[in-house]
Amino acid sequence: MSEAKIGAYICKGCGLGDRLDTSQLVTIAEREGKAAIAREHDFLCSEAGVQMIRDDIANEGVNRVVIAACSRRAKTDAFDFDGVCINRTNLREGVIWVRPDTDEDRETTQEMAADYVRMGCAEIKHMNPPTPNEKTDASSRILVVGGGISGMTAALEAARAGYPVTLVEKSGQLGGVAAELVKRVPERAPYADPEDTGVAALAAEIEANELIEVCLNSTLARTSGAPGCFSADIATESGTTRTENFGAIIQASGFKPYDASQLPELGYGKTPDVVDQMGLEALVRAAGDGPVKRPSDGKEVERVLFVQCAGQRSQKEGHLPYCSGHCCLTSIKQAMYFKDRNRDIDTEILYTDLRTPGAPGEDFYRSGQQKGITFVKGVVEDVASSGNGAKVKYKDIILDETIERDVDLVVLATGMVPNSGVDIEAVSAPNVEGAEDDAGDNGGDSVEIPVESILNLTYRQGKDIPQLKYGFTDSHFICFPYESRRTGIYATGPVRRPMDMMSAIEDATGAALKAIQAVENAKLGRAAHPRSGDLSFPSFRKEGCTQCKRCTVECPFGAIDEDEQRYPQFNESRCRRCGTCMGACPVRVISFENYSVDTVGQQIKNVDIPDEFDEKPRILVLACENDAYPALDMAAQSGQQYSQWARVIPVRCLGSVNTIWVTDALNSGYDGVVLMGCQKGENYQCHFVKGSEMAHYRMSKIDDTLSQLNLEKERVATYEVAITDIERAPGLINEMAETIDKIGMSPFKF
Repeated sequence: MSEAKIGAYICKGCGLGDRLDTSQLVTIAEREGKAAIAREHDFLCSEAGVQMIRDDIANEGVNRVVIAACSRRAKTDAFDFDGVCINRTNLREGVIWVRPDTDEDRETTQEMAADYVRMGCAEIKHMNPPTPNEKTDASSRILVVGGGISGMTAALEAARAGYPVTLVEKSGQLGGVAAELVKRVPERAPYADPEDTGVAALAAEIEANELIEVCLNSTLARTSGAPGCFSADIATESGTTRTENFGAIIQASGFKPYDASQLPELGYGKTPDVVDQMGLEALVRAAGDGPVKRPSDGKEVERVLFVQCAGQRSQKEGHLPYCSGHCCLTSIKQAMYFKDRNRDIDTEILYTDLRTPGAPGEDFYRSGQQKGITFVKGVVEDVASSGNGAKVKYKDIILDETIERDVDLVVLATGMVPNSGVDIEAVSAPNVEGAEDDAGDNGGDSVEIPVESILNLTYRQGKDIPQLKYGFTDSHFICFPYESRRTGIYATGPVRRPMDMMSAIEDATGAALKAIQAVENAKLGRAAHPRSGDLSFPSFRKEGCTQCKRCTVECPFGAIDEDEQRYPQFNESRCRRCGTCMGACPVRVISFENYSVDTVGQQIKNVDIPDEFDEKPRILVLACENDAYPALDMAAQSGQQYSQWARVIPVRCLGSVNTIWVTDALNSGYDGVVLMGCQKGENYQCHFVKGSEMAHYRMSKIDDTLSQLNLEKERVATYEVAITDIERAPGLINEMAETIDKIGMSPFKF
C-alpha cells in the first residue's frame, strides 16, 4: 500500500460558508490533520468542485479524500472516486443545521466543525482502500429447494433472467400443496369466481425450460460453502447422491396444514363429517363435476358449515397464535364449490373476524354474498356427531344467542405450519452437528430433534436457517425480506411467513432477484445486503488472538469457522460487513481495511477536550448508520436541534462497538457516551439481526467499568432508535447534556 496522502476539501455551499470560518477549517486540516492538500470550494458537489478533487487524485497523488460538506447520505454519486479512501465529514446536517444561528452560538458551532475536521483526518489515516476477493470461479447456478408454487415461480424467474437452476423436490411431482387444490382464489379482476390453480401450466413451462433441471424424490443430504461456491449433496429416493455447486440457494419448502386432530372440541376425529380445508379439497376432487358427498355415509351434502380460525389466532396450548392469511378467502372459495354446483346448498361461514387481504379481498367476499353464502359472526361451543352428519352449537355474537344446527359437513379452517426444518436455537448447540455450546458447556444429554432438516448445512451454528417466530424462518420483514442469517440463502413463500398463493408468487419473484444479486456480488468479491457492494472483509492478527471464540459465537451470520488450530477462519463471502466480530474481540485484533478499532478510536481521541474550567462538556454519540444516523440527519433537515457538546460518529452497526471505545472516551475526558442502535428482539429492525442485541448485552456490563473508574453509571446510555425517531433521537442527546449538567463534568478532564 502506498503512503497515505490526504486531501481535505471544505465546502462553503448550502450556508456552510455563511455560518463557519472555512479558512480556519482548512488550517486545521493542514496543521492538525496533516493533510497534504487542503482546499475550500464554493460548491464541492458542482462539476468544478468534483473535477478539482479528481485532478488532485490524478496529478497530486491524493489517495485519502476528506470531504467536509454534507452528510455521507447525500451526494453519494458526486463523491464517488475509485481507488481512494473517502471520508464524509458532516458539517451541514451534523453542525450548522442542528445549531441556532446566533452570535452567542457561533463559537461552539465553529468548535463542532473543527472537531469533525480533526476526526475526519484522523480516521482517513487509518483507512485503506479495500480490494475484492480474487476468487473468480463463482457459480451462476441457483438451487431452489421445494417444488411448490413458490419454488416453481422462483425457478422460472431466475431462468428467465438467464441463470441455470436446479429444482429439488422431495415428492414425486411438482406443485406442493397447490397441486392438491381443485381451484384457487382468483388473481385477476373481477375476482368473482375461483380459478384454475395454474400448477399444470407452471410445471409444463418448467419442463420446457432448458435452464431448469428438476430433481424429484430428492432431498439435500449436505450443504456447505458460501455465496458463489455452495456445495450441495442431492440425495435421491433410490439412494444415489451427487454433488453440485451453486451460487445461491432459495428455500421454498412451503408448509403443512395444522394437525386438526388437536381440535377434538371441534369434532375432528370424533365424527368423519368434520374435515379440514385440505380434506374438503379431496372430497371435491373425488366428486368431479358431481355433488360433494359427506364421508360418513356418502349422502349428498346439502348443509355445510365453515369454522374460521380453527386452532389459530388462539393462545391455547397447541394452537397457532397467528393468522395464516389465506383461510378466510379459502373458505369463501370452498363455499363457492357448493354454490356453483347447486345454489340451494346451505353454506354458512362462521367467523369472529373475517380477513380478506390482497387484491381479491372485498370483491371476492361480495361475490360470495351474491352467490348466497351466509356469513355469521359467532363462536363454536360444541361439535358432535348427530348420527346424521354433525350437530353444531355456536354463539351468534350479533344476535347474542346460542344456536344449534344440524349440518352434513363441518369444514375447519386450520392454519399453516412452516416446513422450516430444525429450530437450531431451540436445541443446545453441541447436539447440532459440528457446533459447540455458546457458553462452552456441552449441555449434557442429547436433544431429540422432532423435525428433519431441510438444508443439512455444515455450519457450526446449526443445520438450518435460524427461525424467528412460530417456526417461520428468520427474515428482516421491514427492510430486507427474503434474507436470512445465512448469506446467499433466501427463504420464500409460506416458510417465511403465512401467505396466500398470490403473495407466494410475488414473494418468490423477489427471492429470485435477491439470489441473482448474491451471485453477481460473489463474482465481484462484494458483500451482500445490507452493505451491498462493499469490498471490505474482516482480517485478524493471528499472533494476538487468544482463541476466546467470541467472534465465532457472536457472528449473526455464521461467517466465522475455526481452522485446525482453533483460530477463527473468516469466510468473506458469508460476511455482511457488520463488524460484530470486531466489537466482540477483547484483544482488538479483528479489523476491516476501511473500518477498524483504530478508525473509530482515532476519531474519539482527536476531539478537542476542554478542561473543566472551560465548562464545555463533550458527549460521544455512537450512532448506527442504518437507522439512528439517518434519524439525526432527518432531524436536522426538519429543524430539530441538539446539544453543541455532542460529537457524533456513525458506526456500521451497534454490534461493532468495542467497549474499548467507551473506556477510552471516558478515560480521555468525555463527560457522557450515548449509543444509538436499532430495535432488537422479536420485532427487530437491526439490519444485522443480532448486532443491536449484542451491543445492549455488552453495554449492560459497562457499569462495572464505570464503578472501577469511580464514574456515575448515568454517563453511559444505550438506546434503541428507529429511523422515524427524528424528534426522539436528538432529544436523547439533549437528555444526556442535561444529565451532565446535573451530575457535573468528568473528573478525568485534562
